[in-house]
Amino acid sequence: MKYTSTRDNSKEFTFGEVFIKGLAEDGGLYVPKSLKKYTEKELLELKNLNYIELSNEIINLFLEDFISREELSSLIKKSYSTFREKEVVKISNIRELKLLELFYGPTLAFKDIAMQFIGNLYEYYLSKNDKKINIVVATSGDTGAAAIDAIKGKSNLNIFVLHPNNKISPVQRKLMTTVEEKNVYNIAIDGNFDDCQNIVKQMFSDLKFSKSINMSGVNSINWARIIAQSVYYFYTYFKLNKESVSFSVPTGNFGDVFAGYISKKMGLPIDKFIVATNENDILYRAISKGDYISKKVKETISPSMDIQLASNFERLIYYINNSNSEITADIMKKIRENSYQIDKSSLEIIQKDFLSESCNKEETLSIIKKNYEENDKILDPHTAVGVGAAKKLSIKDCVVLSTAHPCKFPDAINLAINKSEKLPQELEYLLDKDENFEVLKNNTEEVKQFIKKRIKWK
Repeated sequence: MKYTSTRDNSKEFTFGEVFIKGLAEDGGLYVPKSLKKYTEKELLELKNLNYIELSNEIINLFLEDFISREELSSLIKKSYSTFREKEVVKISNIRELKLLELFYGPTLAFKDIAMQFIGNLYEYYLSKNDKKINIVVATSGDTGAAAIDAIKGKSNLNIFVLHPNNKISPVQRKLMTTVEEKNVYNIAIDGNFDDCQNIVKQMFSDLKFSKSINMSGVNSINWARIIAQSVYYFYTYFKLNKESVSFSVPTGNFGDVFAGYISKKMGLPIDKFIVATNENDILYRAISKGDYISKKVKETISPSMDIQLASNFERLIYYINNSNSEITADIMKKIRENSYQIDKSSLEIIQKDFLSESCNKEETLSIIKKNYEENDKILDPHTAVGVGAAKKLSIKDCVVLSTAHPCKFPDAINLAINKSEKLPQELEYLLDKDENFEVLKNNTEEVKQFIKKRIKWK
């Protein structure tokens, strides 16, 4: 499988190039030049595979000659060996809805599923090449913790994580800042997540800088994230044994729901994707009425969704415009200028696959409370938004992605039901452990200098 950029599809890239670079040099995102589309017969052959076996089959399609089947199988098995759920994910019920629980990894969030795989994939690549890589990543809470856990202590790898200062939950922060391995650096930016993400994008776009430090990224812009996350859509469909299913996905950067979209393009019988948003509702406005004008980011009780500019939306723009990179590049320019309105024909194409709803703070707290009272089950605030969106739209055979363990958001849970969900026993040590992070201004040059000073080159 060959890859290209959403902003210039005249060039081809291998998976290895796509994986290590993360972001294309032209500022675009990498996408496959073509996708395998499963027949009904081929899907049936995958139906009875366990999660790890299914991962082997699907991920292998995208890796070309990067790794052998045998080595890939071993790497995937290693990636999921620390998960608290044997099948990696778990499907549960809350009345008429299904929950796809994705938080059984080491940092209690769905990000672990892709990130553990990516960490081991980096290690594999570097063992074959005499290189040192510096990973720089922006996080709204969960990505950073998952990336750090996957990268900590690995040879020839440093990781620099930018999070918005005082805008993520204490548990989210401590999962990052209490890590003691010497290859981990935490940076708190005086700004919001979009500011953090813009700094990372600017560093990638500065080719002189990014090449000088062998910079790589593990945000959901990295295609390896998308392919690893696509697996649980296949797994869920097979387990439910329905003609087709729909998914309600709590959405920030559009990566998780885009992984589902790729699964559908590969032939998986998915009806609709519900893009569930909080008060930062740019995606709700975009999908509902074509309004992609960003507003000031609001701080909410579901901080991982406190995003206005969803990076992976660029990939959707590329596909709905028939893989036309010139049109995509022009639209991305309009987005940067905050002047993009989705035209009627494009909106109709989007709405064939996507619906959207938004839930505010009061609605989210009410959902957490009601679900606890009726089902004796505590939802994290992001999952609650997904449940709220699904109920508003009343889609048949709908699965809500449960993206994080509720213990990561004690303030929100306490507001809703006047009690807290405890950390799993193996993570209780975090509460009393010292933190280590640096607070920096919202300034790309300052962050660059911080990184340069901490990289030792021979």
